[in-house]
This record gives sequence, C-alpha cells and structure tokens, in this order.
Amino acid sequence: MQKLTNKEEEIMQILWKLKKAFVKEVLAEITEDQPHYNTLSTIIRNLEDKGFVGHTAFGNTHQYYPIVKMEEYRKRFMNTAIENYFNSSYKNLVSFFAEEEKISAEELREILAIIEQKK
Repeated sequence: MQKLTNKEEEIMQILWKLKKAFVKEVLAEITEDQPHYNTLSTIIRNLEDKGFVGHTAFGNTHQYYPIVKMEEYRKRFMNTAIENYFNSSYKNLVSFFAEEEKISAEELREILAIIEQKK
C-alpha cells in the first residue's frame, strides 16, 4: 500500500465520510485551498490508479467510493510512523504525547483500563 500525499489523504477522508461521491460533492467538502475541479478529478483518478478508490459510471460522470477502508490505511501507516519515529515503541509514542501535553492523565488511565480489559 502506497503512502498518500496530504491532499490525497484529505480526499480519502472525505470519501470515507461520504461513502460515495461525485467530484463536485468532494469539492464542496474541501474548506481550505480548494483545488480546481479538473485538478481534483485528476487526484481522484490517481487514487483510483493506486487502488484506493473505485467508481460507478453514470453516463459521462463517475461516482467514486473508497475501496481501502480507513482502519486498514490507519493501521498500516500508524505502524510505519511508530517504527520510523518512535523506534517501534508504543511507550515512546505515548511519552511523546505526554511530554507535548497532548494527552491527559485521565486519557492515560482510560488507555490503561482498555489494556487491562484485554488481559
């Protein structure tokens, strides 16, 4: 599975949310740095070439839908990020967020409770 560009990820987020959409519907969801219609259409076709998106044809127009599930993509690239940036250590990952004050003690307790339930 290829790593997507930031814009491709943004478009995939929209398609995961909408489940299926025409280019104009995807365009309407983009709030910042809205690309031209033809540019967006090209990006979506590139996502299709990469195997992330499929389409249903309605005459000359296409309705696109995600083929790759968000959970599948997230799992693959979270694992890669943890390997590359945290030496494959979830402890280092959590410590990073704690040091950056991006996670609270309460959230850590909730994570511990989830881990304890898995035992």
